[in-house]
Amino acid sequence: MNTPDNLKYTKDHEWAHVDGDVVTVGITDYAQGELGDIVFVELPNPGDSVSQNDTFGTIEAVKAVSDLYAPVSGEVVAINEALDGNPEVINSDPYGDGWMIRIRISDPAELAELLDPAGYKELL
Repeated sequence: MNTPDNLKYTKDHEWAHVDGDVVTVGITDYAQGELGDIVFVELPNPGDSVSQNDTFGTIEAVKAVSDLYAPVSGEVVAINEALDGNPEVINSDPYGDGWMIRIRISDPAELAELLDPAGYKELL
């Protein structure tokens, strides 16, 4: 299982890549493996507000539907529109082309609540 060292993680198996005041979000390699073949992703619209630990969408696999949780609060500034026609890319590239949303963070202090790679591996 792949757990990149340059990311932060949630207890709900989302990853967060911080670049200035924008956080790119997706699900972890562990999460995509547990879900199995992903067939659909429902994401918010750019301009929507999200709150840390609240749901921002859903992900549907052949065997389950799961909520997606925001690692930080802020405004959705981009969604990965490529997932509309190709959600299975999350299975093959969860940390790259399988990213889901980008959030302009409203409270940088929330980043301290996320797990580092060691903490996430311990959770698993």
